[in-house]
Amino acid sequence: MYTPNTDLVIEPLHPLLQQNWQRIGDKLNEVEGIAPELLADLARVVVGSDFVTDQLSRSPVLLQDLLSGDDLLRSYDDDYYHTELNNRLAAVEDENTLHRVLRQFRNREQVRIIWRDLTRRADMRETTRDLSNMADACIDGALNWLYGSACERFGTPQGIGANGEREPQRLVVLGMGKLGAYELNLSSDIDLIFCFPENGQTDGEKKCLENQDFFIRLGKKLIQALDNMTVDGFVFRVDMRLRPFGSASPLAASFDAMELYYQEQGRDWERYAMIKARVVAGDKEAGAELMARLRPFVYRKYIDFSAFESLRDMKEMINREVRRKGREQNVKLGSGGIREVEFIAQAFQLIRGGRDSRLQQRELCNILPVLPDSVGMPEEAVDDLMRAYEFLRNAEHAIQAVADRQTQELPMDTTEQLRLAFSMGFEDWDSFYSRLEMHRADVRRHFADVVAPAEQDEEQEDDHSAEWLELWDGTLEDEQALSYLSEAGFDDADAAYKQLVDLRQSRTVVMLQQIGLERLRAVLPALLEQVSHTDNASETLARVLKLVSAVLRRSAYLVLLAENPGALRQLVRLCSASAWFSEQLAKQPILLDELIDQRTLYTPPDKEQIRNELRQQLLRIPEEDTEQLMEALRYFKNAVTLRVAASEITGALPLMKVSDYLTWTAEAILNVVLDIAWRNLSEKHGVPMQSQGVPCDPNFIIIGYGKVGGIELSYGSDLDLVFIHNADPNLFTDGDKQIANSVFFTRLGQRIIHILNTFTPSGQLYEVDMRLRPSGNSGLLVSSLKAFTDYQQKEAWTWEHQALVRARVVAGDPKLQQEFEAVRAEILSAERDRTELKKEVVEMRQKMRDHLGSKNTENTENPVFHLKQDRGGIVDIEFMTQYCVLANAHKYPSLTEFTDNIRILEGVETCGLMPAEEAQQLREAYIEFRSVGHSLTLQGRSNEISGDELLDSRELVAASWDRLLG
Repeated sequence: MYTPNTDLVIEPLHPLLQQNWQRIGDKLNEVEGIAPELLADLARVVVGSDFVTDQLSRSPVLLQDLLSGDDLLRSYDDDYYHTELNNRLAAVEDENTLHRVLRQFRNREQVRIIWRDLTRRADMRETTRDLSNMADACIDGALNWLYGSACERFGTPQGIGANGEREPQRLVVLGMGKLGAYELNLSSDIDLIFCFPENGQTDGEKKCLENQDFFIRLGKKLIQALDNMTVDGFVFRVDMRLRPFGSASPLAASFDAMELYYQEQGRDWERYAMIKARVVAGDKEAGAELMARLRPFVYRKYIDFSAFESLRDMKEMINREVRRKGREQNVKLGSGGIREVEFIAQAFQLIRGGRDSRLQQRELCNILPVLPDSVGMPEEAVDDLMRAYEFLRNAEHAIQAVADRQTQELPMDTTEQLRLAFSMGFEDWDSFYSRLEMHRADVRRHFADVVAPAEQDEEQEDDHSAEWLELWDGTLEDEQALSYLSEAGFDDADAAYKQLVDLRQSRTVVMLQQIGLERLRAVLPALLEQVSHTDNASETLARVLKLVSAVLRRSAYLVLLAENPGALRQLVRLCSASAWFSEQLAKQPILLDELIDQRTLYTPPDKEQIRNELRQQLLRIPEEDTEQLMEALRYFKNAVTLRVAASEITGALPLMKVSDYLTWTAEAILNVVLDIAWRNLSEKHGVPMQSQGVPCDPNFIIIGYGKVGGIELSYGSDLDLVFIHNADPNLFTDGDKQIANSVFFTRLGQRIIHILNTFTPSGQLYEVDMRLRPSGNSGLLVSSLKAFTDYQQKEAWTWEHQALVRARVVAGDPKLQQEFEAVRAEILSAERDRTELKKEVVEMRQKMRDHLGSKNTENTENPVFHLKQDRGGIVDIEFMTQYCVLANAHKYPSLTEFTDNIRILEGVETCGLMPAEEAQQLREAYIEFRSVGHSLTLQGRSNEISGDELLDSRELVAASWDRLLG
């Protein structure tokens, strides 16, 4: 005779324990050998669940069955449910038996899951995964049995396969919501969508059906098998309302119809729902194809801040429903409940999931931990949400375990409240409710931080919004509009007014859908107000409206600005300072996301951070997806460049640091591009052999010349590159498709150039110039180190040795880098005839001046000065430093150590080759010229300035030139 241990249950629940124990007492006597620990568990379970008590009272065999397999004590493998249910279904011969077997299987497993949940032998995630796996098994098992039966009656549905031949079609069942995310609760409905690959007919001998008709009939049978209430209960309540067009549409749709619907009719809430969609039964392979086709609907390539707007609308709709039905004490829908935690995660999935594949997951518990790294959410907030979510889900399960009923309402009855508190591990209701309220308060706070409406910008008064919109709508007379713009601070009101009118009357605006117009009107007042406060308001407006025009058809970017007043302020500020900045954003609006966090906007990553950030971004992309890798590289380069430019514009970064950051970015990208190109080729052809039996690893380097070699990159600089390998050209790769080493390295070089040069939707990475390789454009694309050395020693012109002064390895094999540096030092340190050297340097400089310098520097009314090429400019300083190295390195080898002009000039001074004062003046002039050049680039102007600017520095450089090379 088994008796309950009342010490394990709080005293007010003793009557409930005795009552439920009596219901199963006689049946327990028929069960052999219940261990004491399981008797203790049983006391907790019968207090917590009338459903389990009812199932055990009906069938003593059930408890014996669970005990004999230790199923109450062990976790199941994911495939257990499928295997076990298929074994039971193997002998089923009719639908009534199918229904009975499914329900008995479900009831047995439901008892086990509730038992393990209430006794905490399973945690929340195991409970939800077990429930979801059981649902998958029931849906798939029932579908397979019913499909076979339907095919016997009507024939097998047919479609046209990839080879053009007829092939059988099967139903695809999508699980939505909690089922799709493996988050099913103890009494969930299951939300399903039925679809099939393509239209066609069955091949029945007596009666043929259209595929859609066949699958609709099959779907109805499946719903009956799962949903019908029989003497054994039900399996799962089935909800089909999430299918395209809802209850008014056919029960099953083809893949083409599904794709067309979501492309043309899909609404925001359906994107939200599709985040969790998963193929749970039927043709898994075809289902994967469908999910790939629907992914662009769910995850947009751009940063989509419109998700906040739609989620707010959905939340408000739920709030109204909660208030109307008095559900404030609902742990799912009430304030601070489960739904708000889900909204937080899914908001960021919708916003950034297209750019960050880590967010393209279904389970909330996998998404939340990613948010600190992906979107900058504080770790403490994620910890709060994870704890709250687990507590709320456990409470939900405890509520539903009582009667296997779909409810999330906190009980009002005192005994039921105590039962819930006890199941949750508390001694009384007040203790439980206090903890519940703490968690709900955390959720409310974080939900407000993420999804609450954007606060009104402090600098923008609501009073002005109406006036700005009147101006935009054209309701003001022209004179009134011009007067308003002038008073607001626009320096050229006529130009500003024309820009606004032109935009309003443009075809793009006229053809905008209503949602786009609403978003434009929502952001315009704040935008115009901010622009009016700039010193060059009319010019700034032109730049900002160029960006607005570029994003009108992707109006989620307008929502981004409306949602983030700080980002809007930064946009206006930076566009006011730089035409280049606005042009970059117009070309790639996704970069607007970089404006949101000022902490990162004005603090570009250092060299190591650049490498780490790039590596982290690329880890999210499959190695074989070269196209996506190329897009990611372009976004990364543009994002870092934007942050560098913002820092330079605001004075946070000096010129030399700007060039450092831009050069470090190029180096990081070149190393990654080399890895991608090497992997592509070696997977196809194997690895080239350095010598017999010794593979290359990779025995290949990329040498940067010019600005990248001199660590002096600017915005939009191209890359002067040379490729060198150090393998035996007569050997072959070791793959199945062998090619000669020389062919491999040539293709490697071509692949690198392709990745860098190709224009994608995000533009070009870098323009590559390979003319500095041995023999220029007529030479081999990739040289061996020996061939390079021979050429430099025997054939190279003086100007090529000048270029070598600024050459350094920027990517590739460290060992080969050392060998190249030794060759470079040897060539630069060779003793030269100074007279001949001077003559050749001066002649080359004159040729460049004639061909590249300004054409109107003298005898004109408006003379100009070309910063780089005219006399006294940047190239004069570069040629002087190169001459000093080539003329003196045989005596002073240290002159070959550095490739940048500033440190070379420092070396020239240290070696006593130039007076300290003169060297210092040249360095200052060089920095000044380059700083002006950067400023011109950011303003979208050429390298020409007025002829009366920088006169002192120009004369100083010209005088040094005359002393050294005149």
